[in-house]
Amino acid sequence: MSVFDSSNFDDHESVHLFSDPESGLKAVIAVHSTARGPAAGGTRMWHYQTDQDAIDDALNLSRAMSYKNAMADIPFGGGKGVIIHPDGKINRRQLFEAYGRAIDSLGGIYCTAEDVGVSTSDMTHVSRHTKFVGGLDQGKAASGDPSPVTAEGVFRGLHVAVKNRLGVDSLSGLKVAVQGLGHVGYSLCEKLAAAGAKLWVADINQAAVKKAEHDLGATIVDPADIHAQRADIFAPCALGGAINSESIEEIKASIVGGAANNQLDTSDMGHALMRREILYCPDYVINGGGIINVAAELSGKYDPRWVDQKLDGLADTLAQIFVISNNDNRPTNEIADQMAQARINAAD
Repeated sequence: MSVFDSSNFDDHESVHLFSDPESGLKAVIAVHSTARGPAAGGTRMWHYQTDQDAIDDALNLSRAMSYKNAMADIPFGGGKGVIIHPDGKINRRQLFEAYGRAIDSLGGIYCTAEDVGVSTSDMTHVSRHTKFVGGLDQGKAASGDPSPVTAEGVFRGLHVAVKNRLGVDSLSGLKVAVQGLGHVGYSLCEKLAAAGAKLWVADINQAAVKKAEHDLGATIVDPADIHAQRADIFAPCALGGAINSESIEEIKASIVGGAANNQLDTSDMGHALMRREILYCPDYVINGGGIINVAAELSGKYDPRWVDQKLDGLADTLAQIFVISNNDNRPTNEIADQMAQARINAAD
C-alpha cells in the first residue's frame, strides 16, 4: 500500500524510512506539520506485525502531535518516530545510536524524546549523534523522564473534569479506574492516591499492579474488565483505542480522561460518549505535559515555572472545551480538533 493511500495519511509533509542492518534498526519518522516550528514527538519501539502497521502508527501519532503541540501552545509542529522492535536480542546502544544518526540526517525538522518501549538511557544513546532530542538525564537543560510531568497534566485536567461533570472541587473519595501502569500511569496513581482517590488498576505487568496494591491501596482488576468498572473516572494510560465499538457500551464511568494517546478508536466514539453522557477529556489536550517538559529542554534553558504555567494553560484550555461542548451540544474531541487546526492554520 502507498503511504498516500493509508487512511492515516493527512497531508503529512514527509515520511522517512530508515534501515541500519548492523544494528537491526528499522524506523519510520513521520512529519505531519512544521507550521508552528520543527516537528516534535516521542519515539516508541514496538513489535509491529507488519511494516505497514508501523507506518500507519507513525502517521496517526504524528498528526496527533501536531494537535497536541498546538493545544499546548509550544513552538513546535507534529512528528513521531516508531522503531520496529528487532527479533531476538538487541544491542540498545548500537540501535539507538543508529537512530540518532537517522534523526540528525533530517537536519532539525524533527525532535524526539522517549515514548512507549523507550527509556531515558536510550535517549542518551540518541543524543551522542544528534542535538535534536529531549527527555535526557544529563545535559545543560536536562530534566529527565517527562512521564511525571505528563501525569501532573492529567491530574490537573481531571480536577477540571470533575468540577464540570460532578460539581466537586476535589478528587478525594472518587473512584478512578486506571488502565496501564507504565511510567505515566503509575505516577498518576501516586498523585490520585495522595489526593484521596480510590484506585482500581489493571496492567499485564503483575509487578506493577502488586506494587500499586501494596503501596497505594489499589484494587487489582483484570485488564479485560478495567474499562467496565463502576467508577467516577476511567483513565486510559496504556496504548490507544481504549474507547472502541466493543468497550463503549460497557463503560460506566462519568468521565474518561487519561494519559494514553489516540484513546478513541474512531472519531465517532466522541459522539457515542456524549450520547451516553460521559465527559471525554481529549487525549492530546490532557496528556500534553510531557511534550511541554521536552519543549522546555529543547529551548536550551529548562525553566520549571514556564512548565508549570503551560500545565495551567492546558487545564484552562480543557475547561474552555467543556464549556463550548455544553453550550453547543457537540463532542469534546470535535471541538478540540477544530481549535487545534485553527491554531495550526494561523501559523501557516
